[in-house]
Amino acid sequence: MKIVRMNPLNGNGKIAAFFDVQTNDEILIKGFRIIKGTSGLFIATPNEKGKDGKYYDTVIFPKELKSDLEQIALDEYNKIR
Repeated sequence: MKIVRMNPLNGNGKIAAFFDVQTNDEILIKGFRIIKGTSGLFIATPNEKGKDGKYYDTVIFPKELKSDLEQIALDEYNKIR
């Protein structure tokens, strides 16, 4: 996997950046976010609002893969910040 776009945001909001990921099979997944949490930065997968008003993830990763992606994304974010 690799990060193909990283757009950091300036401001005091909870979202620190948006980014897109390309898999090794060249599938592009758009809409990931880096979030400023109380325990530090973490990634959030793309999601959409359901008819019930709740948000649901549209991309689901195994824990190990999400952990790897989080490390890749945070390293990239820290390089350009």
